[in-house]
Amino acid sequence: MRFWKFCFLLAGATTVAPTWADYAYALWGQPKYAQDFAHFGYVNPQAPKGGELRLVSNLRVSTFDKYNPFTIKGNAPAYLSNLMFDTLLTGSMDETATGYGLLAEDVTVAADGMSATFRLRRQARFHDGTPVLAQDVQHSFATLMGPHTSPAYKTMLAEVAGCEVINNRTVRFTFRAPNRELPLTVGSLPIFSRAWGAGKPFNEVVMDTPIGSGPYKIGPVRFGKDITYVRDAHYWAKDLPVRRGTINFDNINVKIYKDNTAKLEALKAGEFDLMRFYSAGDWARRVDGRKFKSGELVKGEFAHKQPTGFQSYVLNVRRPFLQDVRVREALGLALDYEWMNRQMFYGAYQRVNGIFGNTLCQTTGLPSAAELALMQPWGELLPPGAFGPMTVAPRTDGDSSLRENLRKAKGLLAAAGWTVQGGVLRNSAGQAMELEYLDSNDAGQRTVASWQRNLQKLGIQLNFRAVDYALYQQRLQKFDFDITSIAYQGTNNPGQEFADLFGSAAADQEDSGNFPGVKSKAVDAFIQAMVSAKTDAQLLPACHALERAIAHGHYLIPQWSSSTHRMAYNQWRLEHPQVIPPYSNGENWVIDTWWARMPPLTAETAPVVLKEQAQ
Repeated sequence: MRFWKFCFLLAGATTVAPTWADYAYALWGQPKYAQDFAHFGYVNPQAPKGGELRLVSNLRVSTFDKYNPFTIKGNAPAYLSNLMFDTLLTGSMDETATGYGLLAEDVTVAADGMSATFRLRRQARFHDGTPVLAQDVQHSFATLMGPHTSPAYKTMLAEVAGCEVINNRTVRFTFRAPNRELPLTVGSLPIFSRAWGAGKPFNEVVMDTPIGSGPYKIGPVRFGKDITYVRDAHYWAKDLPVRRGTINFDNINVKIYKDNTAKLEALKAGEFDLMRFYSAGDWARRVDGRKFKSGELVKGEFAHKQPTGFQSYVLNVRRPFLQDVRVREALGLALDYEWMNRQMFYGAYQRVNGIFGNTLCQTTGLPSAAELALMQPWGELLPPGAFGPMTVAPRTDGDSSLRENLRKAKGLLAAAGWTVQGGVLRNSAGQAMELEYLDSNDAGQRTVASWQRNLQKLGIQLNFRAVDYALYQQRLQKFDFDITSIAYQGTNNPGQEFADLFGSAAADQEDSGNFPGVKSKAVDAFIQAMVSAKTDAQLLPACHALERAIAHGHYLIPQWSSSTHRMAYNQWRLEHPQVIPPYSNGENWVIDTWWARMPPLTAETAPVVLKEQAQ
C-alpha cells in the first residue's frame, strides 16, 4: 500500500515556538478535544473486551508472502500495518485535520517552521517489551527513506532534511523549508523496532515477525486461507484517551478467498462476520439468503462525510495515442454515466467531478483573482479551458444526450488529426486508434462494455484485457497500460502526496503514484503552492488551480462515488456504537470501535435481545 494512501495525512500549524509543546495539532484552529479529554465521542468507553471479529481480506490478492508491508515486492496480509505499528500521532474519526499524541506525549514545532520535536511517552513499548526510543524513530525514518521501500515515501518526505536523536525520549525532524504539513506527516510514520530483521537489508526482512508497538500481534496463520491477529494483553496504550473504547476484540481473523463470488457465498454461509460491498449490483440483488431472512445477517448503509475521492479511468499519456488532450476529452465524452448508473448501479452513485469533491478545496465556476495570479504565469502550459468555468463531467440526460456528446467527440478527434476511414478511426499515418483497458478481474468487462460500444461508434477499438493480480501490479508499477481504473482516496488536507500523484519527478519513477504520467511545471508549481500554504486563503486558490489543471487536462475520466459505507454484518455476533463518526472509513471503524456480543446471540435469544435494544 502506498504511503499517501495509508497515512492519515495530518497537517498542523507552523507557528509553534521551541518554548512550548502541545498534546495535539489542529490544522487551522483548535482541536475538538481538550487536553483532558477522556475518550473520543464516537466510542463506547464501556465496550466489553473479548471475542473475535472474523473479516474477509479487503485486498485483491488471494494470498500473502511476507509480513513486511513497507517493501515493494510481494504482498503483506490485509490490515497488518494499522494493527501492528503505532505512530507518533493519531487522528480521530470525527474531525478532519487534528492529530493527537500516541507514541509521542507532545510535539514542538519551531517558530520558523524548520523542525518538529517529539517527546516519546515513557510507557511506550514494543511487542517484545523493549521501550520505544528516539533511536527507533530515527531508524524507522531512515529505513523508509532507503532503497528498498516504495518511492512514494521519498516523494512524501522529500522536504524532510533529517531525523536527529536528542536523547532517548526526544527526536527532532528537520525540514528543508517551512511546510504546514510536514510536522504531522512525519508524525504519521509507522514506527518499528531496530531489532526487527536483526540488521539484514530491509528487502530481506520478509517473513520476520514485525516488532511494532501496535495493539495486535500475529497469531495463527494458514497461508492462502487466513491470518489471525491476537490482541497484545500488555498493550502499552490501552488506557490512553485516544485508545479508550477501542481495540475491543481479542482476535481478528482475516479470511482469504480467491474471488468475489466465493466471498459472497462464504458470507451467506456465516464463515465470517462482516463484508464491505463496492458493487451496487451485488448489494441490490445478491446480498440475500437464509441468514438474512432470519435476521442474523443484516445490510447496513452507514452515512459518512468523507471526501468523494476521484475514482477514475486513468489515461496513460506516456502512450502516443493519448498525448493529445483533445483525444482524451473525446474518450470521456463517449462514457454514458447516466445510463450506467440507471441500468447497472441501481442509482446508487453520484458522479465524481474533479479531485477535491466534498471538501473545501472543491472547485466551481470561474477562477478567482487569487487563482489567476497562480495560473497566469503558466498560461502556455495549461489547457485553454482551465481559465474558463470549471469543467463538469458530460451528461446524457436533461438537455444533453449521448448523440450530442459523440458529435462533439468526433469534432475533437478531427481537430487532433483523426478521421474515420472504413469505419476505423485513423491518424494521418494510417494508424488505427486501438487501445487496451487493463483490469485484474474479468467482472470489469460488464462495466466497460457500454463504453466500448460507444467508442466503436467513433471508430475506436477498446480491447478489454484481464490479467492475474500479480501481473496487474507489475504492469501498473512499470506504467505498462493504456487505460485502467484507479480508486483514488480523497483528503480534506491535501499536501505533498499530490507530488506522488501528479508531480513531474514521479512521472518517470517506477512504482510511483503518477499513473497518468502528468509532467507539467504548472502542476508542480500548484502543488508546491498548496504544500507551502500557511493559511486557508493561500491553500484554497492553490487547490483550485491544481484541480483545474488536472480536470481540464482530461488525464482522468471521472467515475462515481457513494455517500455511504455498505456493509453486511452479523448482528448476532457484533455490536457497534450508536454514534457513527462522519469521517470513518468503513472496516477500520469496525476494527477500532465495534465489539463482540458475549455470548453470541442464537435463534432463540436474538428476537428477545434485539427487541429490547430497539426499545
